[in-house]
Amino acid sequence: MTDAAFDPHSLPPLRDVIAQHGLAARKALGQNFLLDLNLTGRIARSAGDLTGVTVVEVGPGPGGLTRALVASNAKAVIAIERDQRFIAALQDLVDAANGRLTIIEADALDVDPVDIAPAPRAIAANLPYNVATPLLIGWLKRITEYVSLTLMFQKEVADRLVARPGTKAYGRLSVITQWCADARVQFNLPPRAFTPPPKVESAVVHLTPRANPEPAEWAAMEAVTAAAFGQRRKMLRQSLKSLGNAEALLAEAGLTPTARAEEIDVPGFAALARAHAAGVGKRA
Repeated sequence: MTDAAFDPHSLPPLRDVIAQHGLAARKALGQNFLLDLNLTGRIARSAGDLTGVTVVEVGPGPGGLTRALVASNAKAVIAIERDQRFIAALQDLVDAANGRLTIIEADALDVDPVDIAPAPRAIAANLPYNVATPLLIGWLKRITEYVSLTLMFQKEVADRLVARPGTKAYGRLSVITQWCADARVQFNLPPRAFTPPPKVESAVVHLTPRANPEPAEWAAMEAVTAAAFGQRRKMLRQSLKSLGNAEALLAEAGLTPTARAEEIDVPGFAALARAHAAGVGKRA
């Protein structure tokens, strides 16, 4: 249950926390801090109703979004931070959260949120951009374990997650994401919203498990999308040759051999994945 006494503005300003602890952002870790509590509050609200939900945050940094999550209806917040400098800086927030905030010092790439957070669980994070995509792929593999994912990406990546077939941004990440989840861009943020300002715009994306995903195996979906988009300018009868008899594979999936990857929707790729998993077109 939410501690109604917690006010994210009751703690020292984030800029003071950064100055006190000497927390300069490290480019090598993809750190860009979001210090405007109005914006961090908006991200937390984008996660929807978190009543009874344990929220996992990745890369809390000085704690801007963390404060907003603790102030939400979330049952508890577990923040994963690999940069030891921030552990001490977050201690005042831990104390103010009255047992609802836990900090885990670790690399998020090495942690499965399912192992550390009880269900129902969600993830909310201003992701370090240099590891955002691999983190997302890992979570999508087990998307049904989460109520939702509310994540900040470079706008270019966010656009790819929600891109439609036939558009320039549509690619392998679009297919994999939309196969597993319903993805919506909530809002964009300009570089000036961050300290230090990145060179790109950012966007918050909300993802929820798809109710009735197209049946397909993960490994097969990865294989067919990798082959198809690896040579996206070529017709599928050419780009899928690495998988075996492309013509047979496409015939089984009901797809036109002269089509290109960017023209195929998620059900089409799922059909390809099922055909590939069944051994259609594979070399003897």
